[in-house]
Amino acid sequence: MTSPNINASKLRLGVNIDHVATIRNARGGDYPDPLRAAKMAADAGADGITAHLREDRRHITDTDILRLCDEIDLPLNLEMAATEEMLAIALRHKPHAACLVPEKREERTTEGGLDVVGAFDKLKPYIARLSDAGTRVSLFIEPDPTALDAAKALGAPVVELHTGAYCDFGPGAQRDAEFERIVTAAAHAEQLGLECHAGHGLTYDTVKPIAAISTIKELNIGHFLVGEAIFVGFDATIREMRRLMDEARQGVRA
Repeated sequence: MTSPNINASKLRLGVNIDHVATIRNARGGDYPDPLRAAKMAADAGADGITAHLREDRRHITDTDILRLCDEIDLPLNLEMAATEEMLAIALRHKPHAACLVPEKREERTTEGGLDVVGAFDKLKPYIARLSDAGTRVSLFIEPDPTALDAAKALGAPVVELHTGAYCDFGPGAQRDAEFERIVTAAAHAEQLGLECHAGHGLTYDTVKPIAAISTIKELNIGHFLVGEAIFVGFDATIREMRRLMDEARQGVRA
């Protein structure tokens, strides 16, 4: 595994609170409250909040987005599909950032990155309209140079590299190869003038190599943090992830 270029500059942590809402929705009602989770994340060291408003509203709801926009001080990153319904919601609330992601009704979680090449003509007007409204657009893509070139041509200032395959592989050659893809893609993003983020499936065990890549500026992490919070608490979980990220950025080895 290549040793990435280490940079001590702070790596931002975006905490995804979707699955706090998943637990709430399992029984209905108001508890646990995603807004409370967002405020706790802020106190624990998060730099932003991420929430995915899905077509079927399986976790985050429209009311959640309204409350998050009105009541948190951290930047909100709205994950959304490129649909007219979601565009209208984003234009109404004007979140700090909007990350365009692929979405299939039957999937359990986001499966892979956007096909930015095949969907180029469809995506371009969404990116333009969100950008014109003052929302910073990112594209959730595979760590692939062709996808990065398309993202640049589409006019998106930010890309988020899908780390799911890297996380799914156990230690060994396959994970190492996927890590190399991410390192190469992050460097290519920088060459293109794109800000590079990463996320999906990251845990305590997988975060440090990704966090040490200096060309990645932000990680978005959610499911693991909410799951681990069951055992040790949300505050402690986020603080530990923040510690691991900072250690990796500073070149401190566990």
